[in-house]
Amino acid sequence: MATITRWDPFQDAMSLREAMNQLFEESLVPGVATARNGQGFTPVLDLSETPDAYEIEVAVPGMKAEDLKLTFENSVLTISGEVKQDEEKKGRNYHRVERRYGKFSRSITFPSTVKGDAIVAKLEHGVLNLTLPKAEEVKPRQISINVQ
Repeated sequence: MATITRWDPFQDAMSLREAMNQLFEESLVPGVATARNGQGFTPVLDLSETPDAYEIEVAVPGMKAEDLKLTFENSVLTISGEVKQDEEKKGRNYHRVERRYGKFSRSITFPSTVKGDAIVAKLEHGVLNLTLPKAEEVKPRQISINVQ
């Protein structure tokens, strides 16, 4: 005998709503949707330039310096790490988990004019600050004109 299942039109509407939410989250808030799917996340960063260096600020709240790994090779800066969930909290019955856990890696390509051996990194209040000094030949300089 076959079982009869009642069709609920709101069930399909809710899945459409969830799909739209995921679409907006993926396009507007990087890292949130992937964190919910257990795939890790991508930390957000600000990249700026001064006449002497490139400056990067990466949001890594709650992370310690030993949880982060920085490499600079072939003009590519890679920031990677892992945010681990506390072991003693795993026995809880969570109703909502919005904090991000998992491994991440973020790579940024720079011009070959960055002094890789002079990069400075400091972690302060959940923000990783990186300074990548420019090589001397890229810095703007004043050129004098000789009159004959």
